[in-house]
Amino acid sequence: MGDKSGLGRLVALLFLTMLFCAGMYFLPASVLGYKIKRVDLLSDFKVEEKALSLDSLRLMLEEPDTIQVDSALIRDSLQRMAGIDSAMLALRDSLYQTLYAAREADSLGKRVEDYSLGHIGLRHFFSAIKQGETLGRPVRVAFLGDSFIEGDILVADLRAALQQVFGGEGVGFVPVNSVAAKFRPTVKQEGEGWQTISMLDSAQNIFTPSGMLFLPEGERPEIRIDAQDTYTKQPLPDALKLLYARNGHARIRRVMDTQADTSFFELPPSDRITEYRLNGSFQKMTLGFSEVEGLEMLGTVMEGESGIIVDNYSLRGNSGMVLDRLDSVRCRQLNEVRPYDLVIMQYGLNVVNDTIMNYGWYGSRMRKVVHHVKACFPEADLLMVGVSDRSRMVNGQFETIPAVLSLLYTQRQVARQTGIVFWNLFGAMGGVNSMTRYVEKNWAGKDYTHLGFRGGKEIAKALFDALLLEKEFYDEVDKQLE
Repeated sequence: MGDKSGLGRLVALLFLTMLFCAGMYFLPASVLGYKIKRVDLLSDFKVEEKALSLDSLRLMLEEPDTIQVDSALIRDSLQRMAGIDSAMLALRDSLYQTLYAAREADSLGKRVEDYSLGHIGLRHFFSAIKQGETLGRPVRVAFLGDSFIEGDILVADLRAALQQVFGGEGVGFVPVNSVAAKFRPTVKQEGEGWQTISMLDSAQNIFTPSGMLFLPEGERPEIRIDAQDTYTKQPLPDALKLLYARNGHARIRRVMDTQADTSFFELPPSDRITEYRLNGSFQKMTLGFSEVEGLEMLGTVMEGESGIIVDNYSLRGNSGMVLDRLDSVRCRQLNEVRPYDLVIMQYGLNVVNDTIMNYGWYGSRMRKVVHHVKACFPEADLLMVGVSDRSRMVNGQFETIPAVLSLLYTQRQVARQTGIVFWNLFGAMGGVNSMTRYVEKNWAGKDYTHLGFRGGKEIAKALFDALLLEKEFYDEVDKQLE
């Protein structure tokens, strides 16, 4: 009996010791200002991934461009497509280097990086701006992104800056419904009686850049709009455009705050992307729909007839990879009624993972996405925005997740390999650990991932300045050709 009792006490003691050691693993990083080293009983059995330092990742990002045109044949073909000869290509290369050498520009978001042959990656966009009033329509920018731009964060300030310099008014496209509807300060729009079909949940190739389609869920769905802009102080719209993909014989009841009477009208039947204009100034409007069989709505549009408009196509949770399922036919139809001169693509927050350092798989998918978006909007220039900084807790302090730099490197390579324009948002924020500084200034959320409106304003200014700097190059080229 004595032996068994002693053995029991020994087992109990060993068990308590193991519990104590296990508890030591969960100690805080510091106590009363003293750093505490955690005890990990399994440390000798764990296989640690090879860690890359932030310094080594930074050096990787600063590697010189190794993407070259492979042959004279390909180069000549690209020159013919771009409409420039060898002399013009040499001139543009020379001016490009001279301009940025004079500005002492770096890769920290002060300029865009144009990887197109002959540096013509924004030629269509700047040409549309130059035409101004003679263009006969607004210069349009489609800003595609994830929750980073939700609620018009960043986009509102970029839109306002562009419109202040180049003219234009209005918030552009607004989806029927959005998870950001209640906190978007530039416009409030909500729908009732609609089913939302998202490209994140559906494998159907039926989507345009908004990534959403709205079908009537009842017999009398509604759209309610409050166009009062409390953020950038836009003037009230003098018209509303309805954007839809299909319609049978829908009828609409319209009630506006500026009119005592209710008006009724029929929405023109269509089996393709259609934009229908409703004239009349308003702050608040309610649209009631009836006879809605076959109706597929996208949203509404508020914009002027000239200047610049920036459409916010944010979709929470979008990694960017699903854009290869955009319906090219519908996108081209959309481009007929709303021609885009520039498409901006901002993604990455939903891809960054602490445990993944190689994003070659993402690069492969995104190269296909870029080619597909080009096919959907063949006239538009493409600008890829790199991932923003994102932080994690390490030993009691927040610091940049190394995977952010790995993904940023991959995104830049995608831009190089597809010959489009790239902008380093991470660099514009200030690089490593910039998100921590943004949070300390209340410019970003406590999740150390998403910008607030104040942080978005800073980034919008940086992007705007980079675009203006690039425009100087185009203006200088035009002078040389006169």
